Amino acid sequence: MPLLMRERPRTERHRAATPLELFFDLCFVVAIAQAGRQLVHDVAEGHPGHGVPGFLMIFFGIWWAWVNFTWFASAYDNDDALFRVITLVQMAGVLILAAGIPRAFDGDFTVTWFGYVVMRLALVTQWLRAAYGSHGPERRTALRYALGVTVCQVGWLGLVLLPDGDIPWVFLVVGLLELSVPALAERERQTSWHPHHIAERYGLFTIIVLGETIAAATVAVQSALDEHDELSTLLPIAGGGLLLVFTAYWIYFAVPIHLHLHSNRQAFAWGYGHYLVYASAAAVGAGIEIAVEESVGTAHLSTFAASAWVTVPAALFMFTVWLIHSRHQKRGLAQQLVLPVSSLALLACTFAGHWAVLLAGLVASATVAVGVTLTARQGTALTAGPDEEE
Repeated sequence: MPLLMRERPRTERHRAATPLELFFDLCFVVAIAQAGRQLVHDVAEGHPGHGVPGFLMIFFGIWWAWVNFTWFASAYDNDDALFRVITLVQMAGVLILAAGIPRAFDGDFTVTWFGYVVMRLALVTQWLRAAYGSHGPERRTALRYALGVTVCQVGWLGLVLLPDGDIPWVFLVVGLLELSVPALAERERQTSWHPHHIAERYGLFTIIVLGETIAAATVAVQSALDEHDELSTLLPIAGGGLLLVFTAYWIYFAVPIHLHLHSNRQAFAWGYGHYLVYASAAAVGAGIEIAVEESVGTAHLSTFAASAWVTVPAALFMFTVWLIHSRHQKRGLAQQLVLPVSSLALLACTFAGHWAVLLAGLVASATVAVGVTLTARQGTALTAGPDEEE
């Protein structure tokens, strides 16, 4: 089995996601579902101060593991037997991490840490393989990545060894260190990630997260119907939640972002910002579940608070997508203001009582309608980068 792994050319035409990458993404559905379920449980029981930090920390681990694999594969995926085997090992690590999420919310990070070890050591193996046979700056970049990932993984030992009170600080310090590894590793030479492939991969993961949101909301409504049979109460929540998910899809895929990804400067800001995009999208699904439980009287929070669990992450999703994604292709002040103004309108829906989720869905739908109308009249500011010109 050959060890040599060469970079794929950044100008490669018709670069698309592989079946293995799609299979890899599916494993993350399990982890996202577990994190969302624990968030719903904590909030419904009246413990948001415990559930929210736990969700944000666990989701960071899920998201960052996916990010690291995705950017490595964009530059080096040769789809040979060894690459496939190592990727399957990473997938096993994802499932181990997912299995430990309920315990992690209770303060026991042993299983999730071990799952992360499996994923990260597999990634280190990939980077060492990339370094093998390469020379000069390319070799040094690969070795820096391998060293950085290893050092961070040692840092995550603090989750297992230190007292519970130190866990937030471990996440803050080691998380910032994790985020700095790509910039430090590529300070001398940029890896050959492919703009179109990266844009497609992020888009596919967006669909994965939105799909999990739909699944979670469907299960919540079904359970409420089976136990309480309150269709008139649940229909506005189900309808509004569905509109929110549909419009989230529409807004995200309204423009081809790969034309904006010219270098690491644009790509890193865009890629890192997706933590908020994905986390808020997943939180919308959790919020719909919370709203359903509150509407049938099984959640220990007010209608206003339950509504906020839908409207706040929906507004955050819309604003973040505009900030890192959509605004680069908007033309004129009117187009630029649509998503920020709609984010504020979504927040205002929180005060609509039991109709808040439905009203938020209608506001989101109106946002799409206004955006489509303005685009038809004014067009979009699409410009090709130096590597994208046909």
